[in-house]
Amino acid sequence: MRLGVTMFATDQAMPITDLARAAEQRGFTSLYVPEHTHIPVSRRTPHPSAEVLPEEYKRTHDPLVALAYAAAVTERLTVGTGIMLLAQRDPIVTAKAVATLDHLSGGRVALGIGYGWNVEEMEDHGVPYRERREVVREHVLAMRALWSREVAGFDGRHVTFEPSWSWPKPVRVPPVYIGGGAGPKTFAAVAEYADGWLPIGGRGVKDALPDLRAACERAGRDPEEVAVIPFGTVPTAGKLDYYAGLGIEEVVCSLPSAPADVILPLLDDYATLL
Repeated sequence: MRLGVTMFATDQAMPITDLARAAEQRGFTSLYVPEHTHIPVSRRTPHPSAEVLPEEYKRTHDPLVALAYAAAVTERLTVGTGIMLLAQRDPIVTAKAVATLDHLSGGRVALGIGYGWNVEEMEDHGVPYRERREVVREHVLAMRALWSREVAGFDGRHVTFEPSWSWPKPVRVPPVYIGGGAGPKTFAAVAEYADGWLPIGGRGVKDALPDLRAACERAGRDPEEVAVIPFGTVPTAGKLDYYAGLGIEEVVCSLPSAPADVILPLLDDYATLL
């Protein structure tokens, strides 16, 4: 079982460089950070799981800038987004940034992406909430074209650009994992254009696996090629044994957005499970 960690990287939390070093030194394989470009103060959209918006949502670092720092001070650690709000990003610029980070890190980038929950945040980016899933799909397809082809263009409803050069190429096309709850829309998207599923919190995975496998088979994909990585879970030995029994090979553990004196003891506790 491989273990990674995820934390809201902010100006008040443990510095990302220190966290990356500490995680790699203890044998963790990955570090994921989430994204919010901004939080409109109107707060029209309630947080999906908290009555009061946690402070870290207002202070989140840009994930790719933060991960560049993490990659620069480590040698083996996979650096990933979890979750990148891809509908809110320009796909050409994001493809360039991700490819550059992967190129400079030696092929260590993973992209956990999601559709987002904050309606007003999306509106400020010009993204209609009801269209966010289709926007994300086209962004992924367009980015993959730029990463993998010497000359790439795209002609979609939400993304259009003429045949173009875009270098550097990533060392490998970064894996794309879709984060979210189980459901037919999520699983259809995973089966069509992603490399895996990040069940947030890790609940209900066993019951969901047959539906995910069926979606992959309908799309003509081998379900064994699609990773399932419980994301943002609090690990225990029993929980990890349970996941291993389901054939899961990696779990990403939750860390609070907090200073080093809080984070380091948690890392030490989690490391005993490796």
